Amino acid sequence: MCIAVFMWEAHPIYPFVLLLNRDEYHSRPTEPLGWWEGGVILGGRDGLAGGTWLASAKDGRLAFVTNVRETQLIPEALSRGHLPVRFLKSKKNPMVFAEEVVAEANLYNGFNLVLADLCSKSLVYVTNRPKQNGSFISEVSPGIHVLTNASLDSPWPKAQRLDHNFREVLAEYGGEELPIKEMVSKLMLDTTKEKEILLPGIYSPEIEYQLSSIYIDCARPKGRYGTRNQSALSVKSNGDVCLYERYLEKDDIWKEQTVIYQIEMTI
Repeated sequence: MCIAVFMWEAHPIYPFVLLLNRDEYHSRPTEPLGWWEGGVILGGRDGLAGGTWLASAKDGRLAFVTNVRETQLIPEALSRGHLPVRFLKSKKNPMVFAEEVVAEANLYNGFNLVLADLCSKSLVYVTNRPKQNGSFISEVSPGIHVLTNASLDSPWPKAQRLDHNFREVLAEYGGEELPIKEMVSKLMLDTTKEKEILLPGIYSPEIEYQLSSIYIDCARPKGRYGTRNQSALSVKSNGDVCLYERYLEKDDIWKEQTVIYQIEMTI
């Protein structure tokens, strides 16, 4: 499970800003932010399946993925975390890659995938669990969007709360530079839970209640579960990229790091 808020082509300084919480069992091995695949891909890494939830590259492309909340899972499904990696290694534009993914969508459990090519100003959303009569692929319009474990911009209470709080921060700073790192603390550590469960009821009310906050920390039958990684990725119009990560190394021991690089413009 994850939640992300991102701004696309809607700010005078930042063509793209992303804040993302990755939720996972604390026992699942995870590698923190770093360069891998020979220095081509920047991201954290799932130590079990080898994929990632968020990754970017110096050619101006990035991708992130969230699971879709569902109870019926494919036992031998392919790892959704490999989709961002495949995109960054493929060198294909977002739409072409999205069409490739849809052709094999039945091999994965439910996912939401956002693909971006910042140099060509292309941002695409693809899912294998579209809304009724909805599309598997869509171009993402300029503006602010929230992605949880349902379709893009689904009106889940915590998604609406994150959207509202993000807009408040933007209003506070206007068109000035944003305090990206501080925004993680202010927006992504929110433990507010919904007293009235308004989600689809996929899980029991007790579990839905625990998962109703932006920042999650709870006990589940398989062990402690919650927010393991928090990321903030900002891209300036001059090509400067800053990727900040706050990550849980061991239970209750948080560390942080920041990687800065320049997009290598090829067009």
